[in-house]
Amino acid sequence: MPQHTPAPEQICPDCDGFPVVTITTGTRHPDGSRATLKATCPTCHGTGTTPAPRPAVTHV
Repeated sequence: MPQHTPAPEQICPDCDGFPVVTITTGTRHPDGSRATLKATCPTCHGTGTTPAPRPAVTHV
């Protein structure tokens, strides 16, 4: 019997699958740890993937 396979998701072209990064600000907290900011990819909204492309529709 044939198996139905869901359409694969594609890796986001803007972040290459690394949707969240941590950036150091250069300052330190009183305990000595670094202050950081998290930045997410605006294209995929932090998922790392984009929806699979829709198949082309042909009209006969």
